[in-house]
Amino acid sequence: MSGPSETSALRLHRLRWRRPEPHPVAVTIGNFDGVHRGHQALIAAMEGPVRSVLTFEPLPREFFRGAQAPARLNSLREKTVALRQAGADAVYVARFDGALAALSAEDFAREILHRRLAAHSVHVGHDFRFGAGRRGDFDLLARMGRQLGFRVQEQPPFCLQGERVSSTGIRQFLQQGRMDEAAQWLGRPYAICGRVVGGDRLGRELGFPTANIDLARRPPPLRGIFAGILRTNQQAWPAAVSIGLRPTVGGKRLLLEAHCLDVTVDLYGQMVQVQLLHKWRDEAHYDQLDQLIAAITQDVANTRQYFLDHPDALGQPWITRTA
Repeated sequence: MSGPSETSALRLHRLRWRRPEPHPVAVTIGNFDGVHRGHQALIAAMEGPVRSVLTFEPLPREFFRGAQAPARLNSLREKTVALRQAGADAVYVARFDGALAALSAEDFAREILHRRLAAHSVHVGHDFRFGAGRRGDFDLLARMGRQLGFRVQEQPPFCLQGERVSSTGIRQFLQQGRMDEAAQWLGRPYAICGRVVGGDRLGRELGFPTANIDLARRPPPLRGIFAGILRTNQQAWPAAVSIGLRPTVGGKRLLLEAHCLDVTVDLYGQMVQVQLLHKWRDEAHYDQLDQLIAAITQDVANTRQYFLDHPDALGQPWITRTA
């Protein structure tokens, strides 16, 4: 799997008035949290030749529920990169505010899908709802499409082993540490992207220097200690990864820290991707630093063994010291 990509190759717009595309435009609409295999199947089924995605910022549930909303699976940046990899030609981001929340389903179809996006066809999931009060459904959208001149296609649920793939299910897998199942539903290992920032150098003092990744005020849907991979666009390293507050040293801010095995790399200021492959344990509080160091030592040893047992996980040869 490639490292983090810039979104500049993908046309990312705020929704605005514009001229119609010169080619027929297929549009799909949704939160696309995680861009899982169900989302990927929906995009693959779009008629094209221009496949456009309309999504929202903030997510509607965040607008209505605020801090009580479930954690996102990915940031807007991560989402747009994943949508591009899934085959989207353009992504449109509509600011979800009070005005948009109050827009009727009929006006949403007329003003946004028809006038602003010039949709030739609209593709939605089986449980799609839209418009004020979620009153709009597939039948209403199809009726508006007949009036306005666009076709409407409904995508059936995407199932694996009899279960419908969903963002909610993936979030539950991650919270339970079931990383393999989350990866199966996502179609790739779960990953967090961010910029490497300066830290308090505590890891270095304890003998385990780390790259500290800025979570950009976004609490991830999981915490704990993991075997993972730290990737740049050019290289990748196996890493022991911690996501948490560091309670033993009185931490107050949620941090993602990655300790690369057998190498010290200076990635300060770079955008990186951290893939999380296997969860070892939850974060714990220790009474003494010696206990914390012993726990980290075991986490690193477990991570080393994980990559010895899974030689293809890194996607490239990795030679480790054994002494």
